[in-house]
Amino acid sequence: MKYLSICYISFICLISISFTLFIMSINFLLNDFSMFIEWEVVSLNSMSIVMAFLFDWMSLMFMSVVLLIASLVIYYSMEYMVGDVNINRFIMLVLMFVLSMMLLIISPNLISILLGWDGLGLVSYCLVIYFQNVKSYNAGMLTALSNRIGDVALLLAIAWMLNYGSWNYIFYIEVAKIDEEMKIIGSLIVLAAMTKSAQIPFSSWLPAAMAAPTPVSALVHSSTLVTAGIYLLIRFNVLLVDTWLGQFLLLFSGLTMFMAGLGANFEFDLKKIIALSTLSQLGLMMSILSMGFYKLAFFHLLTHAFFKALLFMCAGAIIHNSNNNQDIRMMGGLCIHMPLTSACLNVANLALCGMPFLAGFYSKDLILETVSLSYINMFSFFLYFFSTGLTVCYSFRLVYYTTTGDLNCGALNMLNDEGWVMLKGMMGLLIMSIIGGSMLNWLIFPTPAMICLPYYLKLLTLLVCLMGGVTGYFISHVNLYFFNKSLYYNKIVTFMGSMWFMPYLSTYAIISYPLLLGGYVIKSFDQGWSEFFGSQQLYKSLINYSQVNQVIQNNNLKIYLLLFVLWIIILLSLMLFM
Repeated sequence: MKYLSICYISFICLISISFTLFIMSINFLLNDFSMFIEWEVVSLNSMSIVMAFLFDWMSLMFMSVVLLIASLVIYYSMEYMVGDVNINRFIMLVLMFVLSMMLLIISPNLISILLGWDGLGLVSYCLVIYFQNVKSYNAGMLTALSNRIGDVALLLAIAWMLNYGSWNYIFYIEVAKIDEEMKIIGSLIVLAAMTKSAQIPFSSWLPAAMAAPTPVSALVHSSTLVTAGIYLLIRFNVLLVDTWLGQFLLLFSGLTMFMAGLGANFEFDLKKIIALSTLSQLGLMMSILSMGFYKLAFFHLLTHAFFKALLFMCAGAIIHNSNNNQDIRMMGGLCIHMPLTSACLNVANLALCGMPFLAGFYSKDLILETVSLSYINMFSFFLYFFSTGLTVCYSFRLVYYTTTGDLNCGALNMLNDEGWVMLKGMMGLLIMSIIGGSMLNWLIFPTPAMICLPYYLKLLTLLVCLMGGVTGYFISHVNLYFFNKSLYYNKIVTFMGSMWFMPYLSTYAIISYPLLLGGYVIKSFDQGWSEFFGSQQLYKSLINYSQVNQVIQNNNLKIYLLLFVLWIIILLSLMLFM
C-alpha cells in the first residue's frame, strides 16, 4: 500500500518534473533562450481572457528547485506525519501551496501573479493553523493579515497599470528606467515584497508561522512563501538600480538582517532560531538585490533553499524523536544518540555559515566580496559583515547546545535515529547542500568574475566568521560564569531578544486601542441605548400588549359583541367609500 499512498505518488511525480525542468533550464541558459506563451482561456465575441506564461532559464531553474524540495518534504512527511489521521488533506494542502508558487514563478502578468500570491497567503493560513490550538490560530491570523498588506499593494499596482496597455509588466520593464509613473508601481511592488519576505516592519509573522508542522516550515522557509517577494523583485530589478527605492530597501533589509541575527542569539526555541536565520538570509538577498546584483540574489536564493530545508528537516527529526520538545536547553549529546541527523544538521549549519566549498560559501562569499568592491556607505558595510558574524555565532551556539555535551532531557530520553524514511529525505538535500553551490555557480556565472581586493578585505569575511564562531562557543557555555548576565542587562536583552519589540508592536499595539474602543461601543450601544430602545423595549411592549389581549379574551361576551359591531361598521364604511 505504501506505493499507492498519496505521499509516494506525489514524491515520484514532483521529482520527475523537477529533473525535467532542470534539464530544460540548462538548455535555455546555454542557448540564451526564453519562451512567452499566451493561452486564450475564453473567447466570447470581442472579449477574450488570455493567460500568459514566461519560461526562461530563471523561472525553470527556480521551479525545478521548488519541486525538488517539495518532493523530498512530502517523502519526509510520510514518516513525520504518520500519526495524523488526515495526512491526505495535509499533502493536498502542500500540493496546493506548491501549485500557487508555480503560478507565481511563471507569470509575467500582475493579475496571474496575484492569483499565485493570494493562493500562497490562503494556503499558508490553512497550514499554520493545521495543529488546532489557540497559539496556532493567533499565528495564522498574524501571518494572513500581515500578508494582506502586500496583497493590497499588489492590487493597487494592478489598478495603476490600467494607465498602460496591458497588465503584462514584462513589456514595460525597460520603460521603467525613464518613466516616473512606473516608479509608483515599483514602490507598491517593493511594499508587497517586503510584507511577503518579512522585512522590517513586517517581520513578526515569520517566527510566529513556526506553529505550522515542521515539513511545512521546511518548504515555506526554503523556497516558497518567503522567497516569493524576492523573486518578484528580481523580475522588477530595473526599478531598484540608482533610485531612492533601492536605497530605502538597502537600509531596511540590512536592519532586518542585523535584527534577526541578534534575536537568534537570544532564542532557545529550535525552530525559531532557524526561522530567524531565514529572516537574516532574506535580508541579505534583499540588500544585494537593492544594489542591483539580481543574479547574485537569485544564486543565494537557490543555495539557501537547499540547506535551509535540510536544517528544518533535521530540526523536525530531533523534535519528532524527543517527544515534541523544542527547547535547545533540554537537548545535548545528539551526536551520540542521533549521529546521522547530527551530521546533516552540522553540514547544513556550516553551509549557512559559509564554510568553504559547501553550498552557502559560493553565494555568500561572492556577495560579501561584491559588497566590498561596491560603492557603499560605512553603515551598510557594517550591517553586512556584522550580520554575517552573528549568523556564525548563533549557528555555532545551536550546535554546541544540541549536538555536544550530555543529554539534558532526562525523562524524555526517546532519542533514536531509526526514521529511515525521514533520513532518506534528508540525504537528498544533504547532497544538494554539498554540491549545489558549485554546480549552480558554474551554470549561472559561466564567465569567471575577477574581484580584486586588498588582502585585509579579502580576509575580512573569514575573520568575521571565526570571531562569530568563537563568540558562539562562549555564549553556549552557561556554566562559564555562575551568575546570569542577562539579569544585569535585562532591558537590553529584552529589547534585542524580542526582535526589537516588533511582535508586540504588530499585535498588542495595533489591536489594543480598537479592542478598547470596541468595549466602549458594546457598553454604550449594544448593552446601552440600543438595548434599552431596541430588544428590551420591544420585549416590554409585547408583554404589555399580550396582557391587554389577555384581559380582552378573559372578559365577557359584551366586549366581543362590541368588537364585532365595530368590525361590521368598518367594513360597511369601506364598501360605501369604494
